[in-house]
Amino acid sequence: MRIRSLLKVNKWFVVGFLLTIVLAIGQPLLLAQAQTSTAISQVSPATQQSRPVASPKEELSANPAQLPPLPYEYSALEKAIDAKTMKLHHDEHHATYVEELNSALKKYPDLRNRSVETMLRDLDGIPEAIRTTVQNNGGGHLNHTIFWQIMSPKGGGQPTGQIAQEINKTFGSFEKFREQFNAAGGDRFGSGWVWLVRNAKGQLEITSTPNQDNPIMKDQYPIMGNDVWEHAYYLRYQNRRAEYLNNWWNVVNWEEINRRWQASSQQQ
Repeated sequence: MRIRSLLKVNKWFVVGFLLTIVLAIGQPLLLAQAQTSTAISQVSPATQQSRPVASPKEELSANPAQLPPLPYEYSALEKAIDAKTMKLHHDEHHATYVEELNSALKKYPDLRNRSVETMLRDLDGIPEAIRTTVQNNGGGHLNHTIFWQIMSPKGGGQPTGQIAQEINKTFGSFEKFREQFNAAGGDRFGSGWVWLVRNAKGQLEITSTPNQDNPIMKDQYPIMGNDVWEHAYYLRYQNRRAEYLNNWWNVVNWEEINRRWQASSQQQ
């Protein structure tokens, strides 16, 4: 009887000892997993992908959104765009996008701490009540902020620098690239934009977007883009969008586009 009792005691002692070892080993692993899970949940995909697009070095603030000044006179781009159109486009259309975006964010002060790029990359995280407003007006603000920078009174001509080599390598020649770019702009039905982007695979690609959508909504970095909304050209060209597209190359700022290409290559 003593032996049998002793065996029972030793049996439960061994079980308890093994259980203690298992818990000692497993608890740190479970804790590490929990900490990792928490860290991942705190970093949204939009935060991981956030990078400046409004300019190569700085994201576009929404706290509050502000209309950037034109970097030249209204009449400076007469080779392609008349002064009256530039004034209307910048002072009225772009200004309205800024005003509407700020108005939409008034009831959501936490969103103002996000950049415009971050909001557009994560539209599902924007309250449904203002999601479309943010998409349209945040996109309009971002698109036009880029647009003013990639044009210059001293622009035009053949591309220079690294972007010239990349265009030739991807499209065969600048002439072929320009033909494809103009065709994409001409084929965009209604309002929208035509873009040269670096896509998610790191390749240059011509694409177009409807309304005020920006390529970052599809994980593409916009290197250059042309506005094909009628308000961008109608006073001078009426329905002749193709003529506007052709003339626009006379004001393209290749120096700025090279900076944007470099920024896109660093962010892959």
